[in-house]
Amino acid sequence: MVNIDALRSGDRKVLAKLLTLVESTRLEDRQETEQILENLTGQTGNSLRIGITGIPGAGKSTMIEALGHQVIGAGSKLAVLAVDPSSMISGGAILGDKTRMQTLALDPFAYIRPSPAGKSLGGVARRTRESILVLEAAGYDVIFVETVGVGQAESMVSQMADLSILMLLPGGGDDLQGIKRGVMELADIVVINKADGDLQKRAALSEIDIRHALEFMRPRHRGWKPCVLKTSALQGEGVNELWKVILEFRKQTEQTGAFRQNRERQLCDWIRMEAREMILDQFDKDQRLSTADSVSKDAETSSSHITAARKLVNRFFELSS
Repeated sequence: MVNIDALRSGDRKVLAKLLTLVESTRLEDRQETEQILENLTGQTGNSLRIGITGIPGAGKSTMIEALGHQVIGAGSKLAVLAVDPSSMISGGAILGDKTRMQTLALDPFAYIRPSPAGKSLGGVARRTRESILVLEAAGYDVIFVETVGVGQAESMVSQMADLSILMLLPGGGDDLQGIKRGVMELADIVVINKADGDLQKRAALSEIDIRHALEFMRPRHRGWKPCVLKTSALQGEGVNELWKVILEFRKQTEQTGAFRQNRERQLCDWIRMEAREMILDQFDKDQRLSTADSVSKDAETSSSHITAARKLVNRFFELSS
């Protein structure tokens, strides 16, 4: 069993061990994780959870490093959950964020945890929520969740973050066409990064386009209107302003009650999602349903694949009752 007292005191080895346990798919580890999370009740929920998403190459890791030093300079402890895409063949991932955030990784008040996305959709790992709770119990009060950067499929990060930052490159319409409405309407702050040098004029045009686009989208939080900022994370330009906007977001949403309401809604969604995952896990592990002969028999006696699938589902619930 993981030493909870050591976790609370800031033992990074214990933290790493517990996060590995959380990510495990072994039944024994899942049972132990559940017990540990029960013991952490009352010590979680005190952080500011920030989701950072955007198109590949937008500079998400560079921004997190620059913003991370700003956060630590303000007296907070920072954790980064960086989700990298997994190989569909081997299941492995490069997990290179510690090499991309070299100075931040060396800061004693920062903790960077790369994780493979695995089979999870939505740009985040399945156990990211549980990892957030562990980090909060370990005393981290600002947590960044960096998604894999695959575009419109990254909406799930908004279901676990207090605010979502969408990062784009200067380019106007091309960027908007690439990410589509699905991600834009989930953004609380849109950041046009790499707005320096020859790209400054293009960044200004992008800002106008995005402001116009946001006018047609309903804000996610009562009392907060999504805004657009131009930054250059590499040059450190606009990073301080971005942190001030983040703090203003928290202040305004706490005053209107939207911050708490969002957390309550996320908890309900999390419970329903976890229930669905439990059913799917049980379905996949049921040997009586997974054999090729069983599925083929349903296919042979059905008029369509939908009918065959319904027979399989009905048999699953009959066997489980």
